[in-house]
Amino acid sequence: MTIDRTTSPPTSVGWLNGAGHRTALNVFMFVVLAHWAEHLTQAYQIYVLGRTPPQSRGVLGQFFPWLVTSEWLHYGYALVMVVGLFVLRKGFVGRARTWWMVAFAIQFWHHIEHLLLFIQAQTATPFFGKAVPTSIAQLIFPRVELHLFYNTVVFLPMVVAVYFHLRPNRAELTQAVCGCANRAAVPVPA
Repeated sequence: MTIDRTTSPPTSVGWLNGAGHRTALNVFMFVVLAHWAEHLTQAYQIYVLGRTPPQSRGVLGQFFPWLVTSEWLHYGYALVMVVGLFVLRKGFVGRARTWWMVAFAIQFWHHIEHLLLFIQAQTATPFFGKAVPTSIAQLIFPRVELHLFYNTVVFLPMVVAVYFHLRPNRAELTQAVCGCANRAAVPVPA
């Protein structure tokens, strides 16, 4: 019996970007949308209901108030996002990959901002002469609005990436390593 050494054994990352890409992408996007729901609910509580930011705790924060003030949760989500975007990138090709990597680059910076907040919270040492943990962009923008902005500028290129991923052109379809694409939507040359 001979062993074929030209192909490597399947890996978890290989499966996530191949046969399991659609499932992994759906789970990842569910987590992203649930996070969006939290931020939008918080914005609604502030701007429509007139609550102060500390009183505006989103959905989960109503039941678990400590979540809103926990930098563990915020940093954990930022880390899940950057890792998810990085791990799932290999399933994207062509235009979809370009947009996915734009989202990754922005999320990487967002992750750095959360890392700064996390370090300050864990060491009880606020930076920049502030009384509370503060990120670099928070020196200019309020935290609630800043995070709505960050989530928007990460989410929009993700949506464009998924659109192109599910509707590739002919060249991209030949490069695809997963079965996510709607093959019926690919234009056939005349």
